[in-house]
Amino acid sequence: MSLLTSLARLRALDEGVAQPVATVRHCHLSARPMVFIPLKLSGEAAAPLAAMLGDDRERPRLLVVPQPRNRDLRFAWAAELAGVLLPYIEGFLAATETVERRNADPYERAVDAPQLIVPNPAGVGFTRLLGRSTRFRRADGPYPVPPEVPLLGRWLTYFAERAAYPGSSLMPAATEELGRHWATGQSGLEDANLAALLGWIADGPVDRRADEAEDPLIWPPAGPATDPGFDAEVLAPAIESGSAERVTEALRTQLEPTWRLMWQAIDLLGGLPAGASVTQRWEQDRGSFSGMAAHLAEGGPPQPRRDGAIAAAARLTRMERAQAAYDVQRAYDDPLVMADHRLTGEAFAGEVVETVPDNTEGEGRSRKLRPLVMIKTDDPVRLPPGASLGTPQRRGQGAELVSASDGLVTLKITKGMGRGKTAAPGAVPEPGERVCYTSLTDDFQGSPNLPDAEATPWTHGGPPREYVPDDEDAQEEWS
Repeated sequence: MSLLTSLARLRALDEGVAQPVATVRHCHLSARPMVFIPLKLSGEAAAPLAAMLGDDRERPRLLVVPQPRNRDLRFAWAAELAGVLLPYIEGFLAATETVERRNADPYERAVDAPQLIVPNPAGVGFTRLLGRSTRFRRADGPYPVPPEVPLLGRWLTYFAERAAYPGSSLMPAATEELGRHWATGQSGLEDANLAALLGWIADGPVDRRADEAEDPLIWPPAGPATDPGFDAEVLAPAIESGSAERVTEALRTQLEPTWRLMWQAIDLLGGLPAGASVTQRWEQDRGSFSGMAAHLAEGGPPQPRRDGAIAAAARLTRMERAQAAYDVQRAYDDPLVMADHRLTGEAFAGEVVETVPDNTEGEGRSRKLRPLVMIKTDDPVRLPPGASLGTPQRRGQGAELVSASDGLVTLKITKGMGRGKTAAPGAVPEPGERVCYTSLTDDFQGSPNLPDAEATPWTHGGPPREYVPDDEDAQEEWS
């Protein structure tokens, strides 16, 4: 937890209301998100119990497994779920745009993409298990399932994996996104309770809101686990009665309050302006979604149960680069996020007091334009001379720290000034201008030179075996 967030939590506790820790929204919010609230059977890892979902807040769909231990009923429920999710997902594939790429063939990218919003990270985890439990199933052979179930499993696996990708908005968890934008006066564990978290952000006495959030009769858990008292006193007798209507109505009481909370969370996030980098990250999401759709259309195999050594290393590299880029983009988009880095000395802000726009280095044909900028700052500067710097005010511009002493910082601009012998208009800050510079830079990083999967050394398991569907795929248990 950063120092600024800690201070915001203390202030929230003192004032009884959540404090903003962001000035802009750092996630994309679809015009037509699909809210997905899954519930699972207590004591089972991936046995579905019910789900409430839909892209219209006035028309939620409730899907229930009357007897969760009945395999046929579970897969019939999965087929129902596919009947809602697959048309929603595939509806975004009709409109595409051609994207040109340097040194690569152009490709078709969907102009928009689906967005599944779940209440919390546990909902993402259950979605991942549900995808694993269904994507290897087959419509023929032993234990056949409806043909749409394996396709649903592959899409659920994709969305759950994408949820772990830093900066992705294809499957956000409501509690995580709210926690990135507001700080409460309660613990991080309590913030995982959607009702409690929204209680701090909403208006009203915090003591009353906290009491209500802890009462499962008013605000049941947001899933995927249900309240033990409800399981013992309501759900178990309903299942034993054999009445599907009784089970459905019991589960409706658990899901409808969370449904209302989810749309309240969407409204709160939608009230914030989107950060400047959100569009770029959503373009990456759209490209990833389009790639998955193309993989399915070409008859590609389902995602493996676990990555091989080369695939795992490549995935880790992509996620590390994405995390670094996401951290930089959030700081550049949001002064409150940047303030954290100013407190640690990784960034500083101040007023330009003097510039030397025609300063050069080198002689003859090697002479280079290197304008100097002197900045008066009250921030601690804990960066060594020669440190590379970037600035939110002029993205794409690079600078280098020359010196920092007694609140006066000197830096030289090294790129982003244009191609002429003099700096382009506006490239060099003017005296009196307020600027911010930071060591956080989103410079391009090349991919590591990893061998092909077929060249995986024996020390790492050797080349992975090619996936061939067989009847053993159906033997994997749901639990």
